[in-house]
Amino acid sequence: MAKFYINTAIDYANGDPHLGHALEKVGADCIARYRRLRGDQVHFVMGMDEHGQNVAQAAETNGAPPQEWVDHIANRFDTAWKQLLCSHDDWIRTTEPRHAKTVTALLERIQQRSPEDLFLGEYEGWYCVGCEEFKQDNQIVDGHCIEHPTRPLVRTKERNHFFRLSRYRDELLRLITSGEFPVEPAIRRNEIVRLLEEGLVDISISRVRIPWGIPFPGDPSHTVYVWFDALINYLSATGFPDPGYERLWPTDLNVIGKGITRFHCVIWPAMLLAAGLPLPGKVWAHGYVQWDGAKMSKSAGTVVSLDDAISRHGADGLRYFLLREVGFENDGNFTWERFDERYTADLADGLGNLASRSLAMLEKYRSGVVPETSGLTPLDEAGRACVAAYARAMDQLDLRGGAEAAWSLVATANQYIVQKAPWSLAKEQRDADLDGTLSALVRCLYRLSVMSSPFLPAKSEALWAALGQSGHAAGANWETLSDPPVARCAAKKPENLFPKPQTPS
Repeated sequence: MAKFYINTAIDYANGDPHLGHALEKVGADCIARYRRLRGDQVHFVMGMDEHGQNVAQAAETNGAPPQEWVDHIANRFDTAWKQLLCSHDDWIRTTEPRHAKTVTALLERIQQRSPEDLFLGEYEGWYCVGCEEFKQDNQIVDGHCIEHPTRPLVRTKERNHFFRLSRYRDELLRLITSGEFPVEPAIRRNEIVRLLEEGLVDISISRVRIPWGIPFPGDPSHTVYVWFDALINYLSATGFPDPGYERLWPTDLNVIGKGITRFHCVIWPAMLLAAGLPLPGKVWAHGYVQWDGAKMSKSAGTVVSLDDAISRHGADGLRYFLLREVGFENDGNFTWERFDERYTADLADGLGNLASRSLAMLEKYRSGVVPETSGLTPLDEAGRACVAAYARAMDQLDLRGGAEAAWSLVATANQYIVQKAPWSLAKEQRDADLDGTLSALVRCLYRLSVMSSPFLPAKSEALWAALGQSGHAAGANWETLSDPPVARCAAKKPENLFPKPQTPS
């Protein structure tokens, strides 16, 4: 059983979760669930980034001590991801003692192994409070940070501890271009390569003015810079530096948003190289959820309430829409109209209708017991082809492609029903043909229940139970998709899996 350690970026504790956060979390959860289906020993970690100037300011604005504020925000995020049925194995917060221990240990390890990489220096430049980062010229457009165009940049001069990032430019360029350190998709990799080709500057990794953070080892008058601190959470969740952390490290897949690739594809691997630790197996940087072409953002005021989006068509409906319509590679738009249309077409009229009509006919003509038949039908052949296409897409982290492959089988099955016309077979008493048709449809629904489980965790289980299967769709043996073991199972028509939407006014 292969180890598969997957992380999302940790969310910043300065506001409510929104759809941009949700896309990343359900996408990573979909990948984790798929890898479990394929037999991997998955360890899936999410969490919160709770230090820094933004958090301290948010706490002050809300009249709460910082720790009380981050506890409150962490609970809201944790609740949201549970509502969206995320299956993470660990929830790490940067205010936890285990994280502070790892941050200190990693910095001390760099000091011991690469002492020339840490030094005191003075920095002056344009500082973005939203990013909590000094910005280089290529990150500024019209005098504003490209990630926070509504916030003014602040000219700042500080004497801090620095990390000699420039030392690792050539090695990082070699690792990324050779594929030894994979950065995907290609558009993000190319962006990082261009950034490296332009050259790197050494970075400030401590702050004097911000007490809300982890004390810098050997210099308690400074706190560790929030981004340097936050990146280390992926290592903290393994138990580093305690023996046994190698059971999980390195991360097999780090899922992040495209706006933070510089931190995860340049700074973080350089830190690991300085410490003599293995680099992550792969970084995947997804796009943004947009509203009328603009990034959803708290600061820009373009935020769809996550509670409203979940209540519209349920957690499964939102998960499916984000991964099938928005996708997990490029930017994609969210609109209520498109959400309703996709839900109705693919779920209510698609998978839901297929399950309802197929199992209703099984009840009507065979008292709900799946006939025992032999031989492959055209629907089985199509099902095997769809499973193979689904696996190819999911292995490449093409979640939209995986959904398309699975739902192409829904369309094929609905056409199969029209072609076979089970009602006519029953009327003509063509029992063998009717048995073959009904059992093929149930095998198809078995395959769909398993393939849809990473996208629709709750509804796939309801379908699985309706098929008379024991255990869970999410725990099915992948090999059974070749020849689903449904003969003689007692199935029943499910409750309405995907109720038709009553569009809010």
